[in-house]
Amino acid sequence: MLPSDESREEQKQQSAAARRYREASAERKEIEAKLAAGVQYPDSPERIASRVNRLLERGGVPPAAAVASVHAEALDVPEALERVIGLTKDLQPWSFLPRGARAAATVARISILRDGLERPHGTGFLVSPRLLLTNHHVLPNAQSARRCFLEFNAQVTVENAPDATIRFAFDPDTFFTADEHLDYALVAVAPAADGSLAGARFGWNRLSIQQGKLVQNEPVNVIGHPMGRLKEIALRDNSLVQRLDDFLHYRTDTEPGNSGSPVFNDQWEVVALHHMGVPNTDPQGGILRKDGQIWRRGIDSDDAIDYVSNEGARTSSILKHLATLPLDGGRRALLAEMGPESGLRQDAAAGSVGTPVAPAEAPAPTRPEAAAVAAAPVPAAAGAVRAPAGTRVGLRARTDAFGGERHLVFLHGRRQQGKDPELLRRGWTGGLNHGLTRAGLPTVDPADVWFPYYGDRIVEVIGQHETLPASSADWPAAAAAEAFAAESEEGTYEQLVMEAAVLAGMPQDGQAATEGLGSALVGSLQGALSWLAAKTDVDALAIATIFRDVDAYLSDQAVRRAVLDRVCEEIPHDGELVLVTHSLGTVVGMDLVANRLTPGMKVTLLVTAGSPLGMNAVNRRLAPPGTNRPATVTEWVNVWCPTDAVAIGCPLEPVWGKLTEEHAVVNASDRAHSIEEYLAHPDVAAAIDRFLERPTG
Repeated sequence: MLPSDESREEQKQQSAAARRYREASAERKEIEAKLAAGVQYPDSPERIASRVNRLLERGGVPPAAAVASVHAEALDVPEALERVIGLTKDLQPWSFLPRGARAAATVARISILRDGLERPHGTGFLVSPRLLLTNHHVLPNAQSARRCFLEFNAQVTVENAPDATIRFAFDPDTFFTADEHLDYALVAVAPAADGSLAGARFGWNRLSIQQGKLVQNEPVNVIGHPMGRLKEIALRDNSLVQRLDDFLHYRTDTEPGNSGSPVFNDQWEVVALHHMGVPNTDPQGGILRKDGQIWRRGIDSDDAIDYVSNEGARTSSILKHLATLPLDGGRRALLAEMGPESGLRQDAAAGSVGTPVAPAEAPAPTRPEAAAVAAAPVPAAAGAVRAPAGTRVGLRARTDAFGGERHLVFLHGRRQQGKDPELLRRGWTGGLNHGLTRAGLPTVDPADVWFPYYGDRIVEVIGQHETLPASSADWPAAAAAEAFAAESEEGTYEQLVMEAAVLAGMPQDGQAATEGLGSALVGSLQGALSWLAAKTDVDALAIATIFRDVDAYLSDQAVRRAVLDRVCEEIPHDGELVLVTHSLGTVVGMDLVANRLTPGMKVTLLVTAGSPLGMNAVNRRLAPPGTNRPATVTEWVNVWCPTDAVAIGCPLEPVWGKLTEEHAVVNASDRAHSIEEYLAHPDVAAAIDRFLERPTG
């Protein structure tokens, strides 16, 4: 990229940052008003509670200090939680300094060879043994990475003498990816001449997709190479100002050259990738100088710009974007080295991670019968099960699908009433085909899939008790939950919600004082739902209604019988099943394979996605109760997302014993429980494909 191209890239990023800052002004004024009124951390109660939970779990606050702070005087729960966070702001343990030094060791100066000279270009930091994260506007493509190199230890020693720098080269042929919107680039670092990895020598930062790392007005720390100087750290008078969907705005002193620096909380967890200062602008978007006049590019210096904030891309947004990339096995394996909290994992069939991997080939051709899936009418053999006119029922597959002896069956979950089964089947198949394409495998024709449909039937049996009425979108989640709990004859609903919240880390009543700081939350369904919503990417009302559906099915035998009867009417009665289930459908599916299959049938593969089968409140109400794997199931693959509240009891192996495969995946933030998201992951799709292709014996 030419210098002029680099300048245009930075201008584009700067304009986007200024626009985001302007658009968030109303919310920012509310935050500032709360601060002026004496609110120490103007964030939601759920995020504050989640932050305290993480601090206590990770040792960010000494338990004795936490207890002493909240028992010093009578405090309500919000004040107690804020007091705990305040401990990290006013006083740090001795380990703060060596942990900061350890984090600083992972940060390197990026320099570029230009016109025969080496010039400082930006900052980057290690996020795995061999991957480094920086900005897109620093390394926009693999070619630019080839012209740059890294300098670790570009700093002064404890005697304030220059340290000996250690150089590493980039290796973009092994791994390189970048995104302009989030302004990040992730690139492989070549091993040293002796074969050692940069991460083995300097360490690396474990990125986490989990929430609870920072609340508004908490301090942040930035380590980088401002103006290309030796490594510096910004510690004082720095804090998070505002949280946007994909970015953080914070106060701190940074300069050009800090682009690509890590933004840390006080526990030295990376919360954002710094990319630039946000300039003050006029209503037309023109950049303003400190004297209020329009800044003139090429005439005025950068020092004259009136910067009003700094901006960095949220760590969780970067990780979620990485999870969506169509990478081959080798590159996916490199991402998996970032660690389990990243939510990124290696495909089961990943290739060698120690050598460069060739670019992924074009997607494999679709199966011949799937050539015109999208627009082709469904043949009669693959049409709806016979039923009275006007009744929505399930869909059969074509008689010759997958040889006619093995059947692919999709079993849906909650709140599907009133929906067109054909559109649902196409949606599920579309998600699966997305994953198959990413895995380089043939796709599936929707007409080859069985789709039993019980969405209307469950509502018919339990009437208005199954979910909130159509206008429920405006109901408060707490009101819905209280109504659902009142309708639950066996108390199953409250047990489900409370168990899920505890599994998500909510402190329990009766535990030690250090674990009971949020005990007032545990006493109400509202608190439990708020906790789950804060810890996951599913809103409180959705969580409330999902667990209500599970409760209705488990507690009312008439509902259970009606659902199973409908499903049994609409699935094959001979051959082998590849049964893909989701949400409530995983519970229905477990009952089905344990009790209701035609004698002689077997489930070659059971797939459970977004399942509550890891919860005791569910397992003890199965038929038969417990976690004994049905003998009819040959292979079992489970897939779950850490931010899916319904799957909060996962992984399943600790509860059910050894599974064939179990995949923790990262779904889009607003679709954490979506079956299309789950099926779009290539490792999940590849597992299903293997069993479709396996010949019957």
